Amino acid sequence: VQLQASGGGLVQAGGSLRLSCAASGRTFSAYAMGWFRQAPGKERELVAAISRSGGRTYYEDSVKGRFTISRDNAKNTVYLQMSSLKPEDTAVYYCAADINHAFWAATTGYDYWGQGTQVTVSS
Repeated sequence: VQLQASGGGLVQAGGSLRLSCAASGRTFSAYAMGWFRQAPGKERELVAAISRSGGRTYYEDSVKGRFTISRDNAKNTVYLQMSSLKPEDTAVYYCAADINHAFWAATTGYDYWGQGTQVTVSS
């Protein structure tokens, strides 16, 4: 599967952005999906994950209540709605797909990765 992330940009603290990740290739609903981020000088971290059907989700503690992951299997797309953004959310955001599990909320084990989209939150 090929993944194309988009929707990043520059936003003021308190603002919102919606990231999209469009998939092509094999049946999208066969993949558990995740959104990761990596800030300069920091390790990549899992921000949110969603099951194949969309019925189960995971959020990293710092984004709970502010970010929402969702998917539209008919459109082969996974989304990350980000609200109440903070400067510490600044990072490159990546989407990833896992073929081996119905739901996967781990930092390793994802099989396919998108190219990343920059999110910058100004104070």
